[in-house]
Amino acid sequence: MFKLMICREITKLMSQRLDVPLGIKDRLLLQMHIGMCGACRECNRQFELLHQAGNAYEPLAHEQGNTTENLS
Repeated sequence: MFKLMICREITKLMSQRLDVPLGIKDRLLLQMHIGMCGACRECNRQFELLHQAGNAYEPLAHEQGNTTENLS
């Protein structure tokens, strides 16, 4: 049976799914929780915006020679 997850667990899934595909159970739990929780819906929207911004910056940074390897 599916257990309702708390917001802290859901935010971990939100972050994780941006890097690796989630299993069916975790995808369903995430979708159900986001459907019911406005705060997590907003958090998910922000995660997605940050992920998109990072993806847009990466090619530009490589063109200009500004990679994370150059930060140290």
